[in-house]
Amino acid sequence: MRKRLRRPTHPGGILRRHYIEPLSMTVSGLAAVLGVSRKTLSEIVNEHASITPDMALRLSKAFKTTPELWLNMQRNYDLWQAAHKSDDWKLVEAVAV
Repeated sequence: MRKRLRRPTHPGGILRRHYIEPLSMTVSGLAAVLGVSRKTLSEIVNEHASITPDMALRLSKAFKTTPELWLNMQRNYDLWQAAHKSDDWKLVEAVAV
């Protein structure tokens, strides 16, 4: 596993800083475009919820990106969090195959 020194940015932060703010959109406005509730999008933008595959598809369509972009950002964020939350996983021994 590649060692990252700093925490990857949550995809909600990327969404806010690179899409919502530059386009002068509101969370409510983007939620309407995406067909989701304002609360759902607000939780993502405020980094309290994850990007789901469904949301990745919606964001990719709205911003002409790929769903993989959004899911990879979420995966990288989640893996970093898991690796730094506990060291228990480091105690696992490799299985001889």
